[in-house]
Amino acid sequence: MSHPHTAVLRFDYPSAADAALVARSISVEAGQLDDDRSTVDVDRTGATVGVEVAAADQIALRAGLNSWLRYVSVAEQVAGCEAERGP
Repeated sequence: MSHPHTAVLRFDYPSAADAALVARSISVEAGQLDDDRSTVDVDRTGATVGVEVAAADQIALRAGLNSWLRYVSVAEQVAGCEAERGP
């Protein structure tokens, strides 16, 4: 199924080690939670973690974004680090 709706989330951490820890923590869920309506790709470059959610419709995109924001938040809490938030 095609996934024409996409959103990319970027999280900047104080260090590459923090970013690697969060990326590893959430990456294990990436293949497990994909379904016919949405998919996700998690990547890391240096101290930045990227989460790209693609979905078949806007409702699935919103649900996917909510889920992945929650997964990142939990990973940050467990790791004891937090992404640097913009204005």
